[in-house]
Amino acid sequence: MNLNYKSWAIIFAAAGIICNSSSLNAQQLTKYVDPFIGTGGHGHTYPGATVPFSLVQLSPDNGKNGWDWVSGYHISADSIAGFSHMHLSGTGIGDWLDIAIMPMVKPVQQKKVDTRVKFSHDNEKASPGFYQVSLENGIQAQLTATERVGYHHYQFPAGSQPTIRLDLHHAHNWDRPTQTEIRVIDNQTVVGKRYSTGWATQQHIYFAIKFDKPFAEILLNGEKSQQAGGKINSADKNEPGVNAQFIFPGNQEVALKVALSTSSEDKALLAMQEIPNWDFNAVRTAAEQKWEKELGKIKVESSDETLKKIFYSALYHTAVSPTLYSDSDGAYKNYKGESKKMANGQRYTLFSLWDTFRALKPLFTITQGERYTDMMNSMLAFYDENGLLPVWDLSTFETNTMTGYHAIPVLADAVLKDVPDIDQEKAFQAMLASANQSIRQVPDYIQYGYVPQDVYGGSVTSTLEYAFDDYCISLVAKKLGKKKEYEEFTKRAKNYTHLFDPNSGFMRAKLKNGKFVEPFDPFYSEHEFSKSQYIEGNAWQHSFFVPHDVRGLAKLFSKKDGLEKMLDTLFTAPSYMTGENQSPDASGFIGQYAHGNEPSHHIAYMYSYLGKPWKTQEKVRAIIDSMYHERPDGYAGNEDAGQMSAWGVWSMMGLYPASPVNGEYVFGSPVLDRSEITMPNGKVFTIVAKNNSKQTPYIKSIRWNGKPYNKLYITHNDMLQGGTLEFEMSDKPNLKLGKKKSAWPTSMEN
Repeated sequence: MNLNYKSWAIIFAAAGIICNSSSLNAQQLTKYVDPFIGTGGHGHTYPGATVPFSLVQLSPDNGKNGWDWVSGYHISADSIAGFSHMHLSGTGIGDWLDIAIMPMVKPVQQKKVDTRVKFSHDNEKASPGFYQVSLENGIQAQLTATERVGYHHYQFPAGSQPTIRLDLHHAHNWDRPTQTEIRVIDNQTVVGKRYSTGWATQQHIYFAIKFDKPFAEILLNGEKSQQAGGKINSADKNEPGVNAQFIFPGNQEVALKVALSTSSEDKALLAMQEIPNWDFNAVRTAAEQKWEKELGKIKVESSDETLKKIFYSALYHTAVSPTLYSDSDGAYKNYKGESKKMANGQRYTLFSLWDTFRALKPLFTITQGERYTDMMNSMLAFYDENGLLPVWDLSTFETNTMTGYHAIPVLADAVLKDVPDIDQEKAFQAMLASANQSIRQVPDYIQYGYVPQDVYGGSVTSTLEYAFDDYCISLVAKKLGKKKEYEEFTKRAKNYTHLFDPNSGFMRAKLKNGKFVEPFDPFYSEHEFSKSQYIEGNAWQHSFFVPHDVRGLAKLFSKKDGLEKMLDTLFTAPSYMTGENQSPDASGFIGQYAHGNEPSHHIAYMYSYLGKPWKTQEKVRAIIDSMYHERPDGYAGNEDAGQMSAWGVWSMMGLYPASPVNGEYVFGSPVLDRSEITMPNGKVFTIVAKNNSKQTPYIKSIRWNGKPYNKLYITHNDMLQGGTLEFEMSDKPNLKLGKKKSAWPTSMEN
């Protein structure tokens, strides 16, 4: 019987329902998740209530502006200004924070008010699908959520005049309202809309609010209004953001449900059916069960409880985005205001592709058998609507943030792994469109074989990333029998060679005349993209981005071991950068290796392509031990929509998609004693690390299903068959392991 990803997913989803009904398994894994990890440092995550990949992320906002508040929240703050329903997780730029609710002890008869109330983190708690806090004014808040509905429960102190404030302005330095409306249906129901501009310059969201009891009075922009039929529109008030206050005298508890839609107010009212009653604990329990099922896809064992906390908090963060964008029937409005509907499945948005093509999306081909087809078809829907695949899709708007056209490796990986129900020919044509687009310096890249620095900044980063993306196209062309395109893009995949400087060993920016830009300082960092030669970093971090052709890169060095020595030097070089406008994204340094930003993420695994896997094992273990912690500042940099966590998930188990398109996972140094991965077809792939400890980072030997295994990687197809991969760990490197070329991961050149 031939069952594809989706068939197996249905069978095992059903099995999961039976298993999750067991009290023995209830909350077995969610207890290891700490949503506050990443809310400190520059992690930029949020602690609020959400369910996997949902439209609603109901979380507190501190009411502060600044880089460390792009998610609305930072652990350093001591006040809360509101609880809004849409948040970005771990990004370097902010947006959203839409539809803000704030409970107050009394109404305020003025249009604008500072809603911030102090609180202590001692009185705050979060777990998957749940958030609660006690504010200093005596109000206690509890939040939970479904995919499209946020559920609020507030308890007010004695003597207060319980008031719920709805704020459609909720101003911050990222997103600003352009048109808002609140309309009162009856004394328990309100609907409205919020259009705004920010990182995505055209956004719209519709909402419906249902209270558990009638409100006695309503203030619209601080003025009394009728309880039914009342309406306030930003156009009428000549201001972009309007607000309302709903007053509940004589009540110490107020609950409300806020449903969202990207289509219409009526669809928001329909979405309210996700929570048909007023049983907060039942909704919270259902949210926790969804997370339990999600986390249960990878079950790990370790004698170190802290490691399990770090692992499952990371796995939690890998299942936060992309986020739902469509209604339950697949309908949505894109940023242009066009009404659309997915032919099958759901539309997703928030594709942070520059970050997530590296490890998160390959992880999804294992963990998201039920959703991944929809995510890929969402990118193809973006292509249908805009003529190009997304670069950084937010609210279906192309922000064009960062370099490369990295929807290509993601789609290519899905095609090469035969993820079901994707039109492979259409996907290929979409890849060609992006690779031959008329913007983003692509015409110059095609003309010169590199992006000249005197055309636009980022010469090195853009060139290397385009070359890798082109390699991905060549693999799909080969699979589909496109000989002409296969030859063309195989040649383009070698464009990285044009920027290699044999004298320094670095990739260097070139001008249109073919000369390197002078002067050259490998430590120099410039954060302004139009001026920088390396995006968010310097020559040290970016010169190694040739994941598709590591041995081809090695051959460019004059000495046989030149690349290996260059890698050695990377990890021991002084940890500083020069320049007046250094990129803050380059962080988490070991030498000049910067784990806090994505260009470094594959580098430690490059040694294995050169027959020196013990160096990979040594470096990977050092990175895990020093860059992942159970504290709020537990990430080395921006969590980046799941990528930083995905690196941890892969590497803690002992493998990593160093070239994230060819279905090979390179071995590192597992810190977990045992990992059981339920593959999309339902079979279980198990990784066992024997004699594992902090003092044994090296792999002594490998066995696959009980037999000696000599390769330094395992394939996706092998994992789909199920079985047990066993590492025998040691405190000493095995210099003979993986010495033969036949054991090495794939490179364009052998």
